[in-house]
Amino acid sequence: MSQQIVVQPQPRMWLENSILQPYVSLYGAHLSRGRYAPSTQRVYLRCVAHFAHWLTGKRCGLSAIDEALVARFLSEHLPVCKCPYPVRRLRHELRAALSQLLEVLRADGVGTLDPTSRTVVAQELARFDGHMRDVWGLADSTRRQRGNIVGAFLLAHFGEGQITMSKIDAASVQRFVIGDQGRSAGSIRVIGGAISCYLRFRSMTGDQVGELAAAIPRPAHWRLASLPEVFSDAEIDTLLRSFEHPFPSHRRAYAMTRCLIDLGLRCSEVVNLRLEDIDWTNGTISLCRTKTRRTDVLPLPRATGSAIVAYLREERPQTSNRAIFVRHVAPYDTPIGRGVVERAVLASYRRCGWSCTGVHILRHSVASRLLRTGVPMKDIADVLRHRSLDTSAIYAKVDLTKLAAVAMPWPGSAS
Repeated sequence: MSQQIVVQPQPRMWLENSILQPYVSLYGAHLSRGRYAPSTQRVYLRCVAHFAHWLTGKRCGLSAIDEALVARFLSEHLPVCKCPYPVRRLRHELRAALSQLLEVLRADGVGTLDPTSRTVVAQELARFDGHMRDVWGLADSTRRQRGNIVGAFLLAHFGEGQITMSKIDAASVQRFVIGDQGRSAGSIRVIGGAISCYLRFRSMTGDQVGELAAAIPRPAHWRLASLPEVFSDAEIDTLLRSFEHPFPSHRRAYAMTRCLIDLGLRCSEVVNLRLEDIDWTNGTISLCRTKTRRTDVLPLPRATGSAIVAYLREERPQTSNRAIFVRHVAPYDTPIGRGVVERAVLASYRRCGWSCTGVHILRHSVASRLLRTGVPMKDIADVLRHRSLDTSAIYAKVDLTKLAAVAMPWPGSAS
């Protein structure tokens, strides 16, 4: 039993009589390294004890413990749980505690399945993901999205059986892409694009899938058909003033938001910023882990640099993580996710009394502001790191003053 974490007799007995007993001390050491509070460590160990008690009743072996088994515990057992006090039943606590347990088990080699023992669909998705990564060079987020869609497609058609593309007909592909209830044009494009990508992968292995690819619905999509939503300079000032009154982690939230507003960064790029990426002497910032996989160097505005410095000096916790923006709660030495950036911005919208829900509005606003000040489109594309001017062209539509100068009078109007 762990000497650092003290729990009640009942959960202690569950742990000692389970297959997880050899990992209790390792789990406690893992939480200590992550600087979890003692009270949180006790709660998490009781959550693991609950899971251990369920494993014992189900007679599950160590090799069976993975995300799927944890999901089964949460979805099947928890709603009908009658385990005695002091069992922990809060879903978010159990999910967090068991996520850390999986890390401990994997670090010890448990739960790392032999590829030959994986399901047919899992093996196929692994090959597809490797092809997208190594041959097509797709970003991690794109691969995850397409992998999830293709996984659902394969399970719907083959279950856990062998994958034989000749058993699929064009009508079933159409039904999957459109959905039973009917999907929006945007959803159809995303799902259809993922299935088309997978069929292209299968065609490279020799499958005849031309008829299936031709059956994928392609809803009408006119580029540049809509105006992007942008903030005016006054609204940007209002947004920045919403950080003046302190709140938990307000310096981090302010610095991250300034990166979005001043540099036009994506949320993922803010998360990936590291201490060594800033050249304080020359006043530049390097973007090395971007969507385009290129290293871009941008000038670092004084206001942005000052916000980052204030965060580093006054709020950033002590950590071995080299990321500029780090977690403020345990585990401290793991990177933050893009959700931290998104939540910080959405919270600022709420403080302003706005109903906006998109963080990308700030990136559009950067382009709009540059355009209004007369910056050429090529320079705007460079700042936003667009490979093609066509990608940046939508921002020209927000410059109503310049558009009005070239607009022809409407027939029958007073002008």
